[in-house]
Amino acid sequence: MADKPKTPIIPIERVASAIYVIRDQKVMLDSDLAELYGVSTKVLNQALKRNVDRFPEDFMFQLDDEEFENLRSQSVTSSWGGRRYPPNAFTEQGVAMLSSVIKSPQAITVNIAIIRTFLRLREMLATHKDIARKIDEHDQHIAVLYDHIRKLLEPAASKKRPIGYVWPEESEDDE
Repeated sequence: MADKPKTPIIPIERVASAIYVIRDQKVMLDSDLAELYGVSTKVLNQALKRNVDRFPEDFMFQLDDEEFENLRSQSVTSSWGGRRYPPNAFTEQGVAMLSSVIKSPQAITVNIAIIRTFLRLREMLATHKDIARKIDEHDQHIAVLYDHIRKLLEPAASKKRPIGYVWPEESEDDE
């Protein structure tokens, strides 16, 4: 039995650093995916064009000019060269679909790493939401505790009768 060719394991941090939130979705850009797959962006986009039916809008979309400018301003780019067209952004489902379009041992390994990273991010977000909910519950309990402590620290209203004779208040009828 022949040994499978070894493909490098992609660190989760490398994949996570290539995930952006655009249009309230976690996406990866075509150029980052191409680099991970070991192909040029042009090759990836040509494969995409040949299989456009596999990528509905919820799998892949092209950034609009404003999103492209915003992305470009966030990263340091050279004034020479660069992209002529806004990049394609792939959602988690789009990345999974790319595995059926770009076929190579490296693409398979990379896709597995990317899907695992998306799953890990989802788990981390769920954990953070759970922690935030617990903190909120504790804050409510602490607020009730502070309210009780504040009441205990307030001076007690005196219920004792004063010592000596207390003159009755003159009533308006006596006048």
